[in-house]
Amino acid sequence: MATETRSNVVGVLAGVVRWAGLLFATVLVVHVLLTVGDANPENGITTFFSAAADPLALAFKDLFTPDDAKLRVLVNYGLAALFWLIVSSVLSRLIRRLA
Repeated sequence: MATETRSNVVGVLAGVVRWAGLLFATVLVVHVLLTVGDANPENGITTFFSAAADPLALAFKDLFTPDDAKLRVLVNYGLAALFWLIVSSVLSRLIRRLA
């Protein structure tokens, strides 16, 4: 019984980590799409995703500094999205293995 409960808790925890990484990556990708697609920067949706993406970009936000602002967002925030997908996947597997 205790082993089954532990297994369920570990599975849920691993799933939460995986979904959090997917959510973070999605926010970053939507920000990239809105920026590259010339969305109105004053629109509420655009400002929401911009504000939400900034802290999720971590140190990637200014990793590359090309002159083109759209390319800068595409590369830096795109790398941050890949980072979150990879890290959440690795952490999820690690949680399952350690439990």
